Amino acid sequence: MRDNKTIALIPALVVLCFTVFASGLALAKYPERTLRIVVPFAPGGGTDVVARTLAQEMAKDLGGSVIVENKPGAGTIIGTQAVAASAPDGYTMLLGTFSHAVNTTLNSKLPYDTHKDFAAVALIARSFNLVVVNPKSPFHSVADLIAVAKANPGKMTFGTYGVGTSAHLAGELFKDMAKVNLTAVPYKGAAPAITDLIGGQIDVMFTTVASAASLVESGQLRGLAVTSVERSPAFPQLPTVAEAGVPFYAAESWYGLFAPAGTPADIIARLNQSAASAVQSEAFKRLGVNEGLVTVALPLEALDQYVRGEEARWRGVIQNAGIKIE
Repeated sequence: MRDNKTIALIPALVVLCFTVFASGLALAKYPERTLRIVVPFAPGGGTDVVARTLAQEMAKDLGGSVIVENKPGAGTIIGTQAVAASAPDGYTMLLGTFSHAVNTTLNSKLPYDTHKDFAAVALIARSFNLVVVNPKSPFHSVADLIAVAKANPGKMTFGTYGVGTSAHLAGELFKDMAKVNLTAVPYKGAAPAITDLIGGQIDVMFTTVASAASLVESGQLRGLAVTSVERSPAFPQLPTVAEAGVPFYAAESWYGLFAPAGTPADIIARLNQSAASAVQSEAFKRLGVNEGLVTVALPLEALDQYVRGEEARWRGVIQNAGIKIE
């Protein structure tokens, strides 16, 4: 004869078994409709290139459609908020970047919490930035850039794709360490900023490799240096900024996939698996070789740990430069 405690446990066990069964059934059917990856930048930039390659490869792995939706504006806050407010059902993701880690310091009134409102899916890739200028400009080296900037304080401009993006803070770090005064000019994405750089409206950019590699190769932009600690095999002809005259300078950009908080753990795990498969694809390998990406396939918790490390690393740069988004 069963005791009262055993009898009392039966309903709870039935509920647990049903929940596990229902979860497994839902995952077996997933995805049942189109997934979207939100890119908080304008089309055509480096993040867009990475997102479209990722969407293409994840679609193959998941057996469904994955599209990219560009939602630029407010230093990535508009697109990021859209994902935070989306249903946590595994059908909406954010391709977060450098900005995702630094916006907490830049803006004390964010409409979302960087950690509480998102579930980490996968750290996709890490990269460096390129220091690029118009090929018709008089700048053939970082030393040239520094010399002219010091002779014309405040008159030279550098383009960014939003306040607090890697292109912006890499430039601010350069200003601080090279002791020069450059004026930041914000754009809604890398593509419009690069268009103005080619057109001669701005002087220099510290842009992502993905957004500028093909233009450097074709001669539409002149590369002066890479922002990595060491030279890149993708650009062996370019020195690091540190080698070129600013000792100890280094800045890194990155790409991470996030879902709204509350997305079921089994779906997060499936998306992580799909992203890991995507970065091992031939398409991603070509992207890495051509554009200097270091692809990453790590456990879920690695992305959250990395973001927290980036937050701490750039907090001092932001505060020293007095940068805020209100």
